[in-house]
Amino acid sequence: MRRGTFRDETVDYAAVGATQAPDLMQYPPEKSIPAEESWRIGSGEQRFHSAGDALMSWVALRGAGLTLADVRPASGPTYAGVTFDAEGNPVSPSRIDTEQRFDSDGTPYVGGGMTVRLEGRVGGLHAGGELRVIFAVEEARRVGFALGTVGDSVVSGEESFMIDWHDSDEVWFTVRAFDAPVSLLYRVFPRLVRRRRRELFARYLRAISPLYTTPA
Repeated sequence: MRRGTFRDETVDYAAVGATQAPDLMQYPPEKSIPAEESWRIGSGEQRFHSAGDALMSWVALRGAGLTLADVRPASGPTYAGVTFDAEGNPVSPSRIDTEQRFDSDGTPYVGGGMTVRLEGRVGGLHAGGELRVIFAVEEARRVGFALGTVGDSVVSGEESFMIDWHDSDEVWFTVRAFDAPVSLLYRVFPRLVRRRRRELFARYLRAISPLYTTPA
């Protein structure tokens, strides 16, 4: 099992880790718009491991048309990721040390505490900004991470990406997020926040799932 997380006051929102709350869709952080989608992307151990490796090497974000302009590993120790028990209570983290991995172009895999700058557009609008890896999880049947906004983004909030290999042998990809409008355009037209999120979710699925096909 490998876990990592990072929490400090440099993110620009208060509800750090709230993408893992069981009641996110019913009780999102104040002034934010929640979103959640889950897709079956195959079955079996090989599918789980290949999807997990792709996810932790930033494939979902790159496949969404976003560019990683800067990836900076955490400067200090990492800690166990935010987890919840069956009743939704947070489980206390513990310190760990992990070996850093790199993809073929030398970019570090996702790790707790990393800061990343993204550049790109969604629906013709700016979709970049600086983000922090709030937590990273690599377990026998669960892999994923969450990103929180640090600044220079059109929204403030968090999104999590999780791949689960269920006892039924099915592999599922789940993305959860909450976005509070920051830019003037998004504050005046909050429906654009939902449109942006729908487009991002579709792009993430295309990047991770071999089963996805674009409708004719």
